[in-house]
Formats: sequence, C-alpha cells, structure tokens
Amino acid sequence: MSRFEWLSELLARCEDEHVLVRHGSATQLALVHLLDIDHEDWGRFAAVAHAYGCRWSAVWADQVDSALINVNACFEYRGDYLVVRAGVDVSQPVLPSQMPWFPAANRPERHVQDMFGIVFSDHPDARRWTRHQAWSEGHFPLRRDFPAEGDRGGEISVPDADYPFFQVQGTGVYEIPVGPVHAGIIEPGHFRFQALGETVLNLEERLGYVHKGIEKIAEGRDAASLARLAGRVCGDSSVAHAWAACMAMERAARCSAPPRALHLRAVLVERERIANHLGDIGAVCNDVGFAFAHYQFGRLRETWQRVNGRVFGHRLLMDCVIPGGVSRDLDAAQLDELKASHAELGRELEELSPIVDYHPSLEDRLLGTGVLTPETAALLGVVGFVGKASGRDYDLRRDHGYAPYHRLQVESPVFREGDVAARLGVRTDEIGHSLALMQQLLDTLPEGDTVLPWQPPPSGAEGLGLLEGWRGEVLCYVRFGDAGKVVRFFPRDPSWLNWPALEQLIHGNIVPDFPVCNKSVNASYSGHDL
Repeated sequence: MSRFEWLSELLARCEDEHVLVRHGSATQLALVHLLDIDHEDWGRFAAVAHAYGCRWSAVWADQVDSALINVNACFEYRGDYLVVRAGVDVSQPVLPSQMPWFPAANRPERHVQDMFGIVFSDHPDARRWTRHQAWSEGHFPLRRDFPAEGDRGGEISVPDADYPFFQVQGTGVYEIPVGPVHAGIIEPGHFRFQALGETVLNLEERLGYVHKGIEKIAEGRDAASLARLAGRVCGDSSVAHAWAACMAMERAARCSAPPRALHLRAVLVERERIANHLGDIGAVCNDVGFAFAHYQFGRLRETWQRVNGRVFGHRLLMDCVIPGGVSRDLDAAQLDELKASHAELGRELEELSPIVDYHPSLEDRLLGTGVLTPETAALLGVVGFVGKASGRDYDLRRDHGYAPYHRLQVESPVFREGDVAARLGVRTDEIGHSLALMQQLLDTLPEGDTVLPWQPPPSGAEGLGLLEGWRGEVLCYVRFGDAGKVVRFFPRDPSWLNWPALEQLIHGNIVPDFPVCNKSVNASYSGHDL
C-alpha cells in the first residue's frame, strides 16, 4: 500500500464514522500530511485511527490568536505521518480525550491541559501532571498573555509535595517512596512503590521537577537561536533534538541542507547513539555488581567522546547542527581519525561483547528481569531500543527514510523477549550497525558546501521534524511568525512514550531489581520536563 492509498482509506473510514474533515483530502505540513477536523470529532478520529492500526505519537497545542488554540495530534502508519488538527475557542477549550484508544496520550494530554487550560472531557485522570506550583491556579504558562518569568514576582516556587499517588491496600502491603532526590548525581524524579515483601505490586512515577519552560522561552527566537536551545532540551541527545528542530525549520522554509551536511549530520547522530549505548551497557552491568564491564565501557565512551571534542569541537557534539547545514566540516586528517576510532572500537567490542553476552552472573540477573511484553509495548506505543527489545520493529532511518538514510542500507535489531537482557542486546547490536552506517557515510561523503545561507520563512510557515535519535523517535514542531521569529516550538523526546513502560515492566519483580530495570529503559528526565 502506497503512502497515499492508506490515507485515502483512512479518510473513507472517517466518513463512515461521520467525522467531519474540513479538507476533502490531507494537505501537506511541510512533507507530512495535515488533516483539519472538527473539534467534536477529536475522539471519534482517534477511534478510527486505532481501528486502522495507527500508532499515536504526540499531542501539542498552539495558540494562534487571542481567540483560537489549535490542538494537534500526530499519528504514524508504516513509516508515514499524519498530523490531525482541531481548533478550540479560548473561552471554552474543551476536547474529547484520545486516551481511551491510545494510552500513550495520558500524560501528554495532561501536560497540554496544564500549559494551555484545555480540558479533555473524558480523560480518566484529572490530576495535574506538569509541575504547577510555579504559577497560580487558573494561569496557563503557554498562553500568549503569560510572561516567561512567571507570575510569582521572583519568589521561589512552593515545593510540589501533595501529589495524590495511587494507593494499594491489603495485608502486608507497604509503600516505598524513592526520590525525587537520589543518591547518585542524576536528575530528580519520584518513584512510589507498593510492595508485598520484596515483590513490586505497583509503581507510579512523578516527573516534572526540572521543568525549564523551554516551550515558552523559545518564543521570539530566530532560527539559529532556536537550534542552540533545541540542542539543550536533553544533553545526551543534543544532535538529535537540534537536527529535528533544524529539519522542522528547513521544511517550513522549503529548503534543505546540502548533501554533504546531511551526511555529516548522520555521522554526528550515530556517534551520539554509540556514546550513549556504551555508557548504558556499562551502567546496566554496574547495577548488578559487574564492575569490570562498567570500567571497560566507560573507558570506551570516554575515548569516543574525546575524539568528538577534537574533531567536532564538543564532547557532546553541541551546536554542530545549525539551520541550513552543519557548523563544522571535516578535512582529510579528521576523516582518517574518525575512521581509525571506528575501527578501534570495533576491535575492542570483539573482545568485550562476548564477556557481557555470556557471563553467567549477568545472565542470572538480566534474563527474565523487567519483562515488557510485545502486547504491552504495542499498547503503550514505546519507541527506540525499548520497543525493539519487545518486538516493535520500527526505525525511522529505515521506515521513514529521510535523507541521507534513504540511500543507505539500514539494519535495525529486534527482539521479542522484552527483558533487560534484550534491551541490552539491542544496544550492542545498534553499536555495530551504527559503525557500519558511518563507514557508508564517510566512504560516500559528497563534496560541496556544508551550510547554505538561511532565508527566514514567511509568517505562518510551519514544519515538522522527525528522526531516529538514540532513544528512538524524536519529533519537533516549529511555527514562524513575523520577521522569521519563532512563535511555537514543541520538542517531543522519546522519553514521553517510554517512561510509562517502566511502570509496567517492574510488576512482579523484586525491589532490588528496580535500578537495573530503570537503567535498561534510561528515559530522560530533562527531555520529558520541558
């Protein structure tokens, strides 16, 4: 089925379900299908999309003027993307929830409700989600009339200490609160366990402690400034978020980065993928007491990032991706250094990987631990290595086919066991595949420019960026106003879709296995806490 055939069939089903489509067929949101529907049909459309087999990806709102807020939801089907849009009146912003058909919409809809005051009428969870003590009740920070500095006059926000966690009752059941401040130097997040003996009965997460107001402070920036901000949404995914933002802006401006720049962007994002997978493999092993692997993979990551610093100017590759291209080119000596680092890592992994794969003590702790079944993974719509470890065979580099990957042979591992060992296995395999991809990229690196002059798009221009970061699908929406200034920026990290999986895969495991289960998912606090 071609990309447009499935959309025509979906539209026909919408008509059968009496969903009012304002456009007879989908228009283009800068290379992504855009469909306007009536706000009363918001829930009915989700029912049709679910029945058709679409995957829910994101929801975001955008206040167009003093009277209108557009609400957008993104759906994926076989590598193609559709954005559905409904307008609501600011004075009565009510929509049906899409959560009854797509559980992944739970927290994102609550975030939209907290930020814009939109009420999802039949949402089953009315609790606030994004940390809200920094602003007064009834004030919504992403509306146009709300100041970026807040409305508390510079006072320190009141601690958010009264979140109504779900309660489990019964003889012998007890509660364990963990966080938001943790023993290690990590970001804050609260985990509330109910356990019977050592067995976890229920886990509920509370996030949002490092809400930074990124969506608000993006307003009024030019393209270059937005790219820098996007690269700091999540420090370990700097390339992925910056590229997604630049892709969205370039699509809005109806331009593209030069072929050489696209190859270099792909090299950068693959190096970012490898650095994080190396660190995670060592950290997972360390959480079950196998310090040898922690030392060795930490050493490999450090060596890898030192090469990043020498060749690209930053260990975490920040500010390398800019609107219209990349900020750094490669000379012959740097190309040789990159190729040498790839070959050296490959040799090291040939020795270390079998130790990790077949070590009896690791197998004892990782096999069968933290199982996320394929059925639950599909229900939650998880992405990236978490999804691939549970039978979700989806990778945007292969299935969405954006440049330059559309011309490359992209391999993507998939397992069905869904346990910690499988999530570790996906990481190991992806490192090998990324090394092979970078070999293709560097061997076929085009000549030519690495950046083109940026021409600000007209007012109202909008674009959607989509790519495969190391955690999975990264989405970014950008809309421009006058003078090439950004009026709406929405970055959706894969962690929004993967955090809920941790709550499910821990069921029936023992409390001491939570650290390794958590690390095997390694969702981002910062990427979630916009």
